[in-house]
Amino acid sequence: MSEFLDTNVVCYAYDASAGYKHEISVNLIQRLLLDSAGALSIQVLVEFYSVVTRKLQAASQIAEAALEDLSIHRIHRPDYSSVIEAIHLQQRYKLAWNDAMILNSALETGCSILWTEDFSDGQRFGDLVIRNPYKNSKIV
Repeated sequence: MSEFLDTNVVCYAYDASAGYKHEISVNLIQRLLLDSAGALSIQVLVEFYSVVTRKLQAASQIAEAALEDLSIHRIHRPDYSSVIEAIHLQQRYKLAWNDAMILNSALETGCSILWTEDFSDGQRFGDLVIRNPYKNSKIV
């Protein structure tokens, strides 16, 4: 089964100053690449590019190369029905809009795990379980 990566996890992997979160994120992404089990969405790619070029001040060419590396993962491309489903999730669970879109992408790709620090670790949405890779500071 696939495991979905939220933007924060991907950004920490490219931020060497993030300490233990950097190391954990790199290890998680490498494992998912080796297992061909990683998934993310267009939203994650867009947010990643924005964060690494603006906040981390990476050159556009470096961010673009990172996007190419990330494209190896399964990519969810939300459509109109995805947006409508995210609206329903947002309303039902009182989520922030971006979180609702991420959650919907993880659900639509049939992922078993959503790796993020933006939800409660262990929270379930059907067959999908939320995992915070940084909880208890252990390497994944």
